[in-house]
Amino acid sequence: MLSLSQLYRYPLKSGQAESLQRSAVNGLGLVGDRRWMVVEAANGRFISQRLLPQMSQLSALYNPRGGLTLSAAGHGRLDVALPEPEQNLRSVTVWRDSLQVPDAGDEAAAWLSELLGRACRLVQVPEARTRQVDTAYAQPGDRVAFADGFPLLLIGQASLDDLAQRVGQPLSMLRFRPNLVVVGSQPYAEDGWKRIRIGEVEFDVAKGCTRCILTTVDPQSGERSADREPLTTLKTYREREGEVYFGQNLLPRGIGELQVGMPVEVLE
Repeated sequence: MLSLSQLYRYPLKSGQAESLQRSAVNGLGLVGDRRWMVVEAANGRFISQRLLPQMSQLSALYNPRGGLTLSAAGHGRLDVALPEPEQNLRSVTVWRDSLQVPDAGDEAAAWLSELLGRACRLVQVPEARTRQVDTAYAQPGDRVAFADGFPLLLIGQASLDDLAQRVGQPLSMLRFRPNLVVVGSQPYAEDGWKRIRIGEVEFDVAKGCTRCILTTVDPQSGERSADREPLTTLKTYREREGEVYFGQNLLPRGIGELQVGMPVEVLE
């Protein structure tokens, strides 16, 4: 029997994960997931662990009012209020998408700039300013916040176990930053799923997730692996047309609540 074994939220894009026992879910994914982002002060381009692996050591906790609590070793903590949705708008870029979103203010910018060693700003995306998901894989009206391309990412635990065996060492699931982890399936079974149900909420399985250098960052230490694992091993058997795939991107088809332990049903 398939079940939901882990549930993760990432309030800040490329910040640390929050491990949850339950979460509301809507069209944007888990409530509070990747609604905040760090950008270059000069040009608004997003900053992630691809550029700054030390972002893996940045804790960013979501609060029910929509605000954020930032903390990092040696830098204390900072509570950041949810900015007004139509004030202090800043032009930002996430891959090929450009949008206008509210800036969280100078105090947060100064705190993050000191931590990361470069001039940056903190921004938040209101629901009305979220992005259209690529219509090659989604319907018009499907939206995503600051995640790379899709509202949710699912990985089967058996897939990670198989990869770890091939690499020859234990691997943290958080290298791959999923929202949902499923147990009870065969390795890579999720590659063949088209629609699933968890609790009362259905999801379309949109496409495989392409992987990059970010998977080589150890989420505990924030350091990149010198041997480029597990990406090196993934390339030997999970590469298609120049892209490496691991995990599946999901589109929610309803609202509800997810809870660890819920059954997962493959509908198609």
